[in-house]
Amino acid sequence: MALSWCLCLATALFSCPGTFKALAPENEVTLHPTTWLSENRVTPVHLPKGRARRLYFTLKKKADLLSVTVSPCAVPIEWSLAVRTLKDKPPKKAHCEFLCIMPEVWWRGSGREVRIHTYTGNAVDTYTGPAYAPASIYILRLKSNEQNTQVSAYLHEGPGPSGAFPELPSDPRVHTLGVGMTSVTLNWAPSSFIVVKDGHQPHHEYCVLVNHKHNYRSLCAAREGIRKEIQSVQKRQRRDKQSKEIVWATLKDWWWRHPDTLKDRESSTADKFEDPGCVCRDVESVCTVSDLLPDTQYYFDVFVVDRVNGTSAAYTGTFARTHEEARPAVTSLREGQVKWVTLSGDASNLQGDKFRFKPRGWQQNGLLTLHTCNGTSKVKVTVSTKGQTLMSQEVGHQLAQIWLHGGPSYLIQLQALASSPIPKGNSGKSKFCLKMQASSAYHRRAVPVFPSTLQIKSFNKLRTCSSVTLAWMGTEERSLYCVYRRQIPLDGKHILTDRCIDPESRPANERVLCKYFQELNPRRAVTTAVIGELESGVLYVFDVYLMRRWGLPIKYHSKTVRTRSEC
Repeated sequence: MALSWCLCLATALFSCPGTFKALAPENEVTLHPTTWLSENRVTPVHLPKGRARRLYFTLKKKADLLSVTVSPCAVPIEWSLAVRTLKDKPPKKAHCEFLCIMPEVWWRGSGREVRIHTYTGNAVDTYTGPAYAPASIYILRLKSNEQNTQVSAYLHEGPGPSGAFPELPSDPRVHTLGVGMTSVTLNWAPSSFIVVKDGHQPHHEYCVLVNHKHNYRSLCAAREGIRKEIQSVQKRQRRDKQSKEIVWATLKDWWWRHPDTLKDRESSTADKFEDPGCVCRDVESVCTVSDLLPDTQYYFDVFVVDRVNGTSAAYTGTFARTHEEARPAVTSLREGQVKWVTLSGDASNLQGDKFRFKPRGWQQNGLLTLHTCNGTSKVKVTVSTKGQTLMSQEVGHQLAQIWLHGGPSYLIQLQALASSPIPKGNSGKSKFCLKMQASSAYHRRAVPVFPSTLQIKSFNKLRTCSSVTLAWMGTEERSLYCVYRRQIPLDGKHILTDRCIDPESRPANERVLCKYFQELNPRRAVTTAVIGELESGVLYVFDVYLMRRWGLPIKYHSKTVRTRSEC
């Protein structure tokens, strides 16, 4: 009788118009049609911003315990559970007519409403408690004050867990096992719901998500965040299209003619589990996330997903920062030191070699001189100070001079640039050699002047059986010029002199003479030298070096001359 009376009461309440207006407080808006919360079924509920939703349910006669679980999505919500217990039963005869005629008088005078649970937040919350008198109706109120959102509600009668939402272990934290430059390994305590049987696909599995912003409290919030990011990208893409207004006008017109279509579609797809982009989907409680960027912070979330009910439970997420790329060591350059550098032109040395030079004195200026030793190779030179790039240029086969000024110390980065593709397996051809010197002994506010040409001229009319006359261009600065000679072997093999070899590295018997020269007029800066004590009819190679106190020696182009056989 109690159960049939309760069902009659519910039918009368929700079939007579105006009933809920009398029952609802003045600050709440009654939503029609009335929603019943079914037992053992996940019920999706759409919450408009600032409007309360109510769900009603009654318990079976033999039910002694009940549990209600509410799972919010992306924003905090308010929800409460109240029970209205009826004191007096309605008359046995014509009780439906009485309720339909004056329901609010009988409702307010025949019982009391008690609020048994309240919660505010964005985490999954469950109320478990004893059942009230059989003649009771339960009211679940839900409200979102921030924005429109979606929640899920679940009712379970009787003792024991409901089993609809996966359970987390006693330690629900996600731990970091290892962090690399492009990968992070995670592990966590396994959930008791993950049961693997031979030949059967489990109903539960883990889903690992990674993002750059923050950790998520639920899988629904993660889906919502991903959906907003996708919509933001799509909006930016549609912003440049001319048909944007036409599409929006059509969609707006369709919206007003079919207001319930989207709502129905949201309700129908709420139970369906959609893949939010799990980087790991497995039953193992360990995951290695790869293809990450170096020196970047990531947030990791782990969820236990029930693929049958479409529910999930969130572990306490963690975050980690990947390691930065290995930086090459910075070598200090001493004052006036000639540094020989070997660079690799393959992809493994993209950052090149780095050097640091600190000038002496209060002027904080210096002269950097570089000279490549490979005929077809080029080197990219970048100079910076205090994180600011001062200059960047390519250096070829010509000697290069760079004036350093503007900082107390300078970071010099060298990167080899191959002039032609390097064959696979031929790593020797990818090695480039250069020599470098930095000095603060040069105090002018500009780089030294090079000779107008590095060619050496020999005079045929002045050539004899034992001597040749050479001429070359000098500079307006007083400098020392040294001449070296080398005899070509009788077999005719002409071995060219390496332009990176210093004069000090050559045998002493190859040096012929050294002389100082200076001419203020650049057009007349020509000096000559007569090289004697030569053998008749012999081929010689002559080299001229411009010696400097503050930079690398400048080598002129080699000149080959044969003495006369008959004089």
